[in-house]
Amino acid sequence: MVGGRAPIRTLTILCVSKLTDVPKRILIGRALRSDRLGETLLPKRIALPVFASDPLSSVAYAPGEVLLVLSIAGVSAYHFSPWIAVAVVVLMFTVVASYRQNVREYPSGGGDYEVATTNLGPKAGLTVASALLVDYVLTVAVSISSGIENLGSAVPFVVEHKVLCAVAVIVLLTLMNLRGVKESGKLFAIPTYVFVAGVFIMIAWGAFRGLVLDDTMRAPTADYEIKPEHQGLAGFALVFLLLRAFSSGCAALTGVEAISNGVPAFRKPKSKNAATTLALMGGLAVTMFCGIIALAMITKVRMAEVPGKDLFHNGVPLGSDYVQNPVISQVAEAVFGHGSFLFMILAAATALVLFLAANTAYNGFPLLGSILAQDRYLPRQLHTRGDRLAFSNGIVLLAGAAALLVVIYGADSTRLIQLYIVGVFVSFTLSQIGMVRHWNRHLAKEKDPNKRRHMIRSRAINTFGAFFTGLVLVVVLVTKFTHGAWVALLGMCIFYATMTAIRRHYDRVAEEIAAPETPNDDSVRPSRVHSIVLVSKIHRPTLRALAYAKLMRSHTLEALSINVDPAETKALKEEWERRGITVPLKVLDSPYREITRPIIEYVKNLRRESPRDVVSVIIPEYVVGHWYEHLLHNQSALRLKGRLLFTPGVMVTSVPYQLDSSEAAKKRARRRSEWNAPGAVRRGPVEKPRRAKEQNKKETSRKG
Repeated sequence: MVGGRAPIRTLTILCVSKLTDVPKRILIGRALRSDRLGETLLPKRIALPVFASDPLSSVAYAPGEVLLVLSIAGVSAYHFSPWIAVAVVVLMFTVVASYRQNVREYPSGGGDYEVATTNLGPKAGLTVASALLVDYVLTVAVSISSGIENLGSAVPFVVEHKVLCAVAVIVLLTLMNLRGVKESGKLFAIPTYVFVAGVFIMIAWGAFRGLVLDDTMRAPTADYEIKPEHQGLAGFALVFLLLRAFSSGCAALTGVEAISNGVPAFRKPKSKNAATTLALMGGLAVTMFCGIIALAMITKVRMAEVPGKDLFHNGVPLGSDYVQNPVISQVAEAVFGHGSFLFMILAAATALVLFLAANTAYNGFPLLGSILAQDRYLPRQLHTRGDRLAFSNGIVLLAGAAALLVVIYGADSTRLIQLYIVGVFVSFTLSQIGMVRHWNRHLAKEKDPNKRRHMIRSRAINTFGAFFTGLVLVVVLVTKFTHGAWVALLGMCIFYATMTAIRRHYDRVAEEIAAPETPNDDSVRPSRVHSIVLVSKIHRPTLRALAYAKLMRSHTLEALSINVDPAETKALKEEWERRGITVPLKVLDSPYREITRPIIEYVKNLRRESPRDVVSVIIPEYVVGHWYEHLLHNQSALRLKGRLLFTPGVMVTSVPYQLDSSEAAKKRARRRSEWNAPGAVRRGPVEKPRRAKEQNKKETSRKG
């Protein structure tokens, strides 16, 4: 029967709260008040590893990607790698200089999306947003897969269970980020700085050994031979190969845009700190990239796209069992020596920083998702901050998408990286074109000569940036389309179509529910209110619902029961009369033992007879306190309310009756709220503001 059924929100609150609250507090910590948001802002020393770990860590795989492509033409093509490195350096400096203009002019955190939307229109902005969302997902998948491969060179178990280990790392990073940006940033700072220091020590020691001591440093693969897929490449074929190698090396630029999206997370002055962090990141990344390329040439590193088949030792292919170590690992072994202390430290730091490089996306994706949700292009839930003042829903969504990609591609960074950087250069190009229009618009109004000179210089930087990144985008699309770039483009199209549909839905709903200027049916008082109290039997919840219905003073009031069991219906009528209840009782027959359908049809008939009347359906419900108690009662009231929601002119009111078990649940909830999560002492008491307020009240009353 309908009467006395617990509402679904009670089930959700009690079950979810009890089953997840304690583990949630242990995993992500105690909830933070909204007024503590300022405490989560980052100084530059923490912002660098948080937002720049992706481009800094990309030097662990970007040089290898260059050599892998060049190996198609054999070892002889390796001498082109320094020139490719120079082209990547010029591109890096161009992009960094361009984005320093972006963060100064658009510090709100919208980054490329805001620049493109403001200057080129909503469609361009949505294209940029789609590209960035795809790139952030790929950043997590590529970084973690590459880190697993680096770690696998030392731990065989990791190689044997690549997908499982990669998904486990994604889950771990997700939990760390759910604790909040500042806390995760502190955790990420140490391995990032150890990695940067280790690479610089390796470059310096390698240069000292080679230039001063005149030592011969040889990589483990120095004696291997490469069987080229295409010998004697020349003309257009050679140019195409070099362009493809350059596009692979451009992976070193991924993540640069994250700083422009993360400006709100910096401490004040936000724009200045973000611009400084950009410059520092660019200088470090360029030096490390060039140093590793140079050492790879000196130590004669050999790489191949299919190493088991294309790498030979003493004229014999290495076979499918051969595991090809990354360039940075081979160079470190040549410089420091296999198994040495510095070699082990750098290997561990490289694996860690590749895992943590995904944190760039964990900070960029949720923030961009929040902005898009605010603009009604994504569900509004992505705009809400979680317990730790992080955008929790965006973090979880990113983790799910990245884990799916890792599973589909088997955590293979070589396959995943082919999907990479397309989205990056789409956003780079459109953002720089938008900045050119931004400066043109301001120059048309500005009269101050000094400011105009500054704007003209900034426009020149962004113009060159737009041209260069646009050229690289064409190169990337041409050279990588058949190798997997089409998947990234497909992902962008899916995001674009989905966000367009979501915006269309929100616009339609907003238009439909907008309050009109003139009176209409929604604002006109109904002619009459016909109240119906649903009754299964006479008990306390029923009596409370009847008393509440009488208080409402409806024009007509009746009790409604469904005749499923004639004996029970007869007993109900007799007790109704014996108690002298003045509310008329109406009984509907249900030959097929249905409850919902007869009530719905009865309500619809009332509406058809009097369209201007409002029907108020009052449902007595009792509230239980244990999750298992919900399994012992059917949820016909929930089904009924779900159906009545689609019936115009019908109002549904629940009259809850709390049982003793619900009171016990309330006490347990109170005890949980007073429980201190691990680390609560370190984070400081949440109750402090309230205590301070109470103290102020006492002082005020004392003065009075």
